[in-house]
Amino acid sequence: MINHRFLPAFSVLVALATAGIAEGDIKRTKSGVPDLSGNYDSGTLTPVDRPRYFGDKQFMTREEAEALIARADLSQTLGEASSDPNRSAPKKGGDGINAFGAGNVGGYNTWWVDRGEGLIELDGQFRTSIIYDPSNGRRPQMTPRGMQKMANNFKSFAYDNDGTASWLQFPGAGPFDGPETLALAERCLLGFSAGPPMLPGLYNNYKRIVQTETHVMILVEMVHDARVIRLGVEHGPEGMRKWLGDSVGHWEGDTLVVETKHFREDTGLYGGDENLHLIEKFTMREDGHLVYDFTVDDPTAWTAPWSGEYVWRATDKPVYEYACHEGNYAMGNILRGARRLEREWKGEVAAGEE
Repeated sequence: MINHRFLPAFSVLVALATAGIAEGDIKRTKSGVPDLSGNYDSGTLTPVDRPRYFGDKQFMTREEAEALIARADLSQTLGEASSDPNRSAPKKGGDGINAFGAGNVGGYNTWWVDRGEGLIELDGQFRTSIIYDPSNGRRPQMTPRGMQKMANNFKSFAYDNDGTASWLQFPGAGPFDGPETLALAERCLLGFSAGPPMLPGLYNNYKRIVQTETHVMILVEMVHDARVIRLGVEHGPEGMRKWLGDSVGHWEGDTLVVETKHFREDTGLYGGDENLHLIEKFTMREDGHLVYDFTVDDPTAWTAPWSGEYVWRATDKPVYEYACHEGNYAMGNILRGARRLEREWKGEVAAGEE
């Protein structure tokens, strides 16, 4: 039986002993820093931006968490239900709703979606959002330039998908004039949730880290990006800009701190631009999972910096190749289809005529 007079000292001893065990359990390199190498699953049902119904609540109760998971499970089950084999063909040209089904002509159902199965739990509490700063858990207001970049990036998604070249009635460049007018994600260059920063998405949430004493490589399943982080060196020249930015890291205790800048004008973070400055922190927990913390500072895109944090769960499952539209057949067909619709619009060829 423990004497209650010794409880404070006993608690300290237990904490110290636990810390020693935890430190010993963390994989380390020859130089003594944590070895982050391995595969991770960053899928989560925790939203990036806090749903407005949570208001200013940073954490949810366990009952609220269970209810959110139950709603997500129900939505997944309903969304992956078998299609009616006797259903009629979709409306020719689509119904004008340019959502996941691209005009509702038949997209994949939620069987193909893999957001994750649980919520982020940090320090025994469930976050209502990945973003924790600003305190409302949502990205700050965008600048006019940021909003324009966002609109430009999704230009090919914004028109009414009625099966015609309706974009021709508006002045300026069309959304399908060439490969460069399509979104970076449609071109399989950048986008979706790959970032950086690396956010969870609808699927392809796996990461693979390979670490040496001088470099850390992060293979992001989404859009097959491979980020190479150089350790203990200076940034390259400002004029040498990269799609993923120039990433340089250093260790602060057991936390890898990565600074990334020198991005191109178009980035994998929707709305971000060449002024994007990113700080990321990677901390391995005793259970082998990684805590990923990031801060976005891009004054020409957002009116204030914003930060988020969530957990990448260690897994023995591999990261499979993500071929996007392999062979780029989709790109050619998008452009060929657009030229066809434009000829029909101008009366150069009748609809359906070869």
